[in-house]
Amino acid sequence: MHNNMVVDKLGTTLMALSDPTRRAIIERLTHGPASVNELAQPFAVSQQMISKHIAYLIRAKLVVKMKVGRESVCRLRPEAIKAVSDWALTYRRFWEERFDKFDAVLTDLKKAEANHD
Repeated sequence: MHNNMVVDKLGTTLMALSDPTRRAIIERLTHGPASVNELAQPFAVSQQMISKHIAYLIRAKLVVKMKVGRESVCRLRPEAIKAVSDWALTYRRFWEERFDKFDAVLTDLKKAEANHD
């Protein structure tokens, strides 16, 4: 059950990160909190569209938004990104082990071929 919950959260997170605009917003927030206006500046889309992207990131629990005076300020939730990193690391280890085994087989084949000549 716990694993399914982690996968569901991960799926939501990965869907949120699948969009280049949302990834750019995340990248900007790695440098610190920013207002919605600041986040909208580099994009050639309406602030309303940026707000929709931010709402998606908030639903995925990647970003938190709070009111500071008249502005809405967004901040990154690094623990959500860590979940993606931890998941990817598991598969990285898996593939590195496979590549190490493959390298060993190739080395053995090369030795056998050299001894055969």
